[in-house]
Amino acid sequence: MGERAKTGKINVGRFFEDYRLGDVIRHAVPRTLAGAERALYHMLYPARHALYSSDEFARASGLKASPLDDMIVFHTVFGKSVPDVSLNAVANLGYGEGRFLAPVWPGDTLRSESEVIGLKQNSNGKTGVVYVRTRGLNQHGTTVLEFVRWVMVRKQHLDAPAPDTTVPDLASAIDASDLVVPQGLTFDAYDFELAGEGHRLGDYSVGEKIDHVDGVTVEEAEHMLATRLWQNTAKVHFDTSARPDGNRLIYGGHVISMARALSFNGLANAQMVVGLNAGAHANPCLSGDTIRAWSEVLDTAETTTPGVGAIRLRLVATKGGAPFALRKEDGKYRSDVLLDLDYWALMPT
Repeated sequence: MGERAKTGKINVGRFFEDYRLGDVIRHAVPRTLAGAERALYHMLYPARHALYSSDEFARASGLKASPLDDMIVFHTVFGKSVPDVSLNAVANLGYGEGRFLAPVWPGDTLRSESEVIGLKQNSNGKTGVVYVRTRGLNQHGTTVLEFVRWVMVRKQHLDAPAPDTTVPDLASAIDASDLVVPQGLTFDAYDFELAGEGHRLGDYSVGEKIDHVDGVTVEEAEHMLATRLWQNTAKVHFDTSARPDGNRLIYGGHVISMARALSFNGLANAQMVVGLNAGAHANPCLSGDTIRAWSEVLDTAETTTPGVGAIRLRLVATKGGAPFALRKEDGKYRSDVLLDLDYWALMPT
């Protein structure tokens, strides 16, 4: 099993040559989540989805109470993996095969572990791409979230031999039949007025695009609060000397949560994120950028639970760019595109 590089008693993180295919890394430190995380999350982002805002709304939907926001779970599990996976990263490149497998409740304790499933040294010989499958587990050992991500990591010793190239074959999307609907969830008594919009799954058509209209300017202070809240220790988010331009890079998850919150305007009933099909941080986000968002409906599907449908969405965050503009003529992302995220959410049919 690969070990983090050490200087005396100090861990300085893993470099590309420290990873071995098949390594399983148990990440420190477990974290007990509480209602305070929800309050802080809703302070940082304009999050308003009713199922995560109201115990009474959640109980009317068949749950024992309001679970913690899906992105709180993602950030917590992701943050635990950073010291072992992306402390020396140049960039977090993408996501795939993500599934939310069980609700997380205030009082639950989460820990994370990652398996190295791919390695590829870049042609410059200075960096390489590490692919990991990360799992978040609760205090009962139940996996609540799993996802694959790939990260570009620096080499410490440029003469270290390149590993055999292994790039995992990942599904382009989670099949709707593999999505997990929380036990007991029902939308039979769903209150559309309290939820904020009247649109059901059948009101959306594949190919439809929605401009979420609003924008939020990212400030340095809120970003630093967010990365500390999620215990994300990646140097590029904290240390101005970690990037040549002297700027602290806004944590990509901050952009995800901001865009997801903005999507409420037009997708208020896309209540629970249950699948992460793919995702890319197309361009860096810096303090002072104004995040806007638009969505495209990619698919709709029934689930095994009557009345609960699934909607597959492309969520695009931009820094002020025109809605619905994604790529240039050469196929590369436009410079104003920050995030391109493909996900499944649950919605009343």
